[in-house]
Order: sequence, then C-alpha cells, then structure tokens
Amino acid sequence: MASRWRLLRDAKLVQRWGPRLAAWILCAIAATMRREDVGLEHPRGVLRRGERAIVAFWHGRLLMMPFVYPGEPTAILISQHRDGEVIAQVAEQLGLSVVRGSATRGAVRAFREMLQALRGGSHVVITPDGPRGPRQQLKPGVVELARLSGMPILPVAFGAWPRKVLQSWDRFLVPLPFGRGVYVWGEPIYIPADADHAALQAYEKAVQECLDGLVAQADARAARSRQAPAA
Repeated sequence: MASRWRLLRDAKLVQRWGPRLAAWILCAIAATMRREDVGLEHPRGVLRRGERAIVAFWHGRLLMMPFVYPGEPTAILISQHRDGEVIAQVAEQLGLSVVRGSATRGAVRAFREMLQALRGGSHVVITPDGPRGPRQQLKPGVVELARLSGMPILPVAFGAWPRKVLQSWDRFLVPLPFGRGVYVWGEPIYIPADADHAALQAYEKAVQECLDGLVAQADARAARSRQAPAA
C-alpha cells in the first residue's frame, strides 16, 4: 500500500494537478458544510487588540482548518517529509504561507521563520502533536514560541458529522459533503517571557487539556445533527 502511494505521489501528473484538485475538493466540502462557530469572541478579541495568534489544534483535525480564520494572513508549519510537500502545495493553493520544518527536521530554521511571520503581521498555525505523534500529545515548541514572541496561543478544534476517521496514527478526520462542521475556539493563552521551567510545564499541561476539551466539545456539537429528527 505504501509503495503504491509513493508511485502515485511521484507521478508528474499528480504533482502538477493533485494539489489543485485537492484544494478544489476542500473548498467544495467547505461550501456545502453547515458551519457553526463557537467562541468567536476569542479570535475577535485578539484581532481587536492588534495581536497575531499562534493557532493550535491537533493534527487529526487539520483538513478543514484552512477555513477557520478566513481573510487573515496565516503561515502554517508543515514538515519537510516528502508527504509534507503535497500538503504544502495544497495549503498554498488555499492562500496560506508555508513554513517547512518539524521537531526532527529543520526545527531551528522553522522556529525562526515562525517568529518572523508573527512579528511581520501574520498568524501562525501549528499542530503541536505533529507530524508523527504521539497522537494528541503536546510538544513544547508551541509554548516556547508563545513565550518568545509574546503572542497568545489560540486553541481551536474542529468536529464534523457525518465523517470518516482514517486508520492513521492521528485518527485523521475527514468530513463528508453536505454535513455539519463545528469550529470551537478556546480562550487565548499568554506565556510570560520570564516563565521558568516549572511554569512552562504547567502551561503545556493547560494547553494540552484545553485542546482535548475543545475536541470533545466540537465532536459532541457536531454529532447532534445525527440525533436531530428528519425534516
């Protein structure tokens, strides 16, 4: 199966047209989705204060996140792995800037680029359990980025129904067309520049628990549609 995916991924026709087709499909799903936004006062408050945000969500909820913050300049962190190239091209088709790197490859350069993006007026998008997991286990980079930049972590989750959950390490969620999609925002989390090691660990735990809670809330709200009586 893996070898077939590599052959398909490396085909010239797929490399040229695949990202455009994928972006079109995502836009079509978003256009047919009955969308609900919960906690919009949190990102709106960040914007009113003239701040940039570090938007954080679990890797398995990545697919529809290009539509979470429409109209805002946003840079997304994507791994340097070969498969990440496909994701990067799709992100660029959807109007996002791309920073390449991860905890294992290109970390220092990617961290600097994200700092520059924040200071240059762009939001930054991070999946703090990506790109390889463990699933929904926070890595410390997102908290350190918030500490150094002075910008808040803005946690968010996405839920959908009906949906397909892939048998991947991150249990990747794929919403089906004409369904219900729910974005749930949490309160911005600010990390003091002088936070010591113990404080940073406490903030990491807080972000972890917040993201887990938002996922549970998004899934519960999305699943209400299957319980609703037919019109």
